[in-house]
Amino acid sequence: MADEPQKKPHAIFIPYPLQGHVIPSVELAIKLASQGLTITFMNTHSVHHQKAKACPDIGIDIFSKVRESGLDIRYMTISDGLPVGFDRSLNHDQFMAALLHVFSAHVEEAVAGILASGEKVTCLIADTFFVWPSKIATKFGLLYVSFWTEPALVFSLYYHLDLLRIHSHFGCLDCREDTIDYIPGVRAIDPKDTMSYLQETDTTSVCHQIIFNAFQDTRNADFIICNTVQELETETISALQDKLPFYATGPIFPIGFTKRVVATSFWSESDCSQWLDTRPPGSVLFVSFGSYAHVTKRDLLEIATGLSQSNVSFVWVLRSDIVSSDDNDPLKEGYEQEVSDRAMIIPWCCQPAVLAHRAIGGFLTHCGWNSILESIWCKVPLLCFPLYTDQFTNRKLVVDDWKIGINLSNHKLVTSEEAAKNIKCLMNKESGEKYRNAVQEVKTTMENAFRSNGSSQQNLDQFIKDLKAKIQKSYAAVSAQ
Repeated sequence: MADEPQKKPHAIFIPYPLQGHVIPSVELAIKLASQGLTITFMNTHSVHHQKAKACPDIGIDIFSKVRESGLDIRYMTISDGLPVGFDRSLNHDQFMAALLHVFSAHVEEAVAGILASGEKVTCLIADTFFVWPSKIATKFGLLYVSFWTEPALVFSLYYHLDLLRIHSHFGCLDCREDTIDYIPGVRAIDPKDTMSYLQETDTTSVCHQIIFNAFQDTRNADFIICNTVQELETETISALQDKLPFYATGPIFPIGFTKRVVATSFWSESDCSQWLDTRPPGSVLFVSFGSYAHVTKRDLLEIATGLSQSNVSFVWVLRSDIVSSDDNDPLKEGYEQEVSDRAMIIPWCCQPAVLAHRAIGGFLTHCGWNSILESIWCKVPLLCFPLYTDQFTNRKLVVDDWKIGINLSNHKLVTSEEAAKNIKCLMNKESGEKYRNAVQEVKTTMENAFRSNGSSQQNLDQFIKDLKAKIQKSYAAVSAQ
């Protein structure tokens, strides 16, 4: 750190290189810059390349328009250790291994270069899933801010892996299947509602190594920012705050919600607004399984048949790699013609804009956290089909705790008959009413937190105040030496 205090803290911000992490990271960077911080935002070459393919107008700097409004956000890209053209979706484990073993060397080189240029950097903000931030922050004399993009419940379960091991709910060949009721601030939870990585008996995978190392590293964080709402996870957050400097500042959305100033999409977006304009209010089911997760071909075909049998109108975002990069056309021949009178199938879209459209009455989702927050904001109840990682735990919050949605299937394997039945249940005026009412209540809670005097803004203000105080304390300690 510099020897003299700065009025304006300068943070280097490094998001995890997946779209679901980059989106809230971009918005948090803008929020922090609007509160007076200088931000240097580092994307990987690969992430920037994907964005540039999706939106050729962005050029070399995604924040150029933001700077025109007076915010001090700089932008740079670095290697993640793999060639830009490498298929990270198809080769997930190799991608994760590069992030685990190689990426930190490129980050360290970039941070050293910024400091060598004379910039007075004060802190490093990095995604919690990175395994190295506290080490790099310590090496360069920076404070470390860990950014958690998922709910506090998921953070707490990972944070308390030691308790899960002690009680034989994780990390053993014959794990207990009874309720987990000993995690501080977490109500009794069934093991099947924990994250997919906690349900696996083989804990030697690269993703397990990342989780173990990341949650060791985050114990050294000076601050943890979480994209959740205090009032929605009160007990869990309070218990974490007894141990950690944990700030709930969600939902981290752009001020206009549907109007993003910075391009964050990895795919070119189709516009379905004209088609939606022709549909009655609340009559269309939006279907999307996110930006990264894969669906088995068997499940995809069952869901497709269920959508057809339900007779509900729908917009389906069907990524070309949803099954695999090797299978770009997974639907049965003639399916699109079969449902053409009441369906629109597109490769990608601006999800917030679609969810905000008056025609949308339900959301069939993989239960990614961004999708859940956006759906609540638009008062759209959910139909849950979790695929992996935190999505099983997110489903519990939606269906069991907040009661703002239902499961697509209550069995291990989804069938077209059950899918059709539950689609109709959610979209029906009478049977779906309680979910629409419940999501309206949760939206009000979220909206109150989002206001200028709400808990999320107050927590963000408190974080900045605490950050500045700790920076001053660090300067004082350096000066005293």
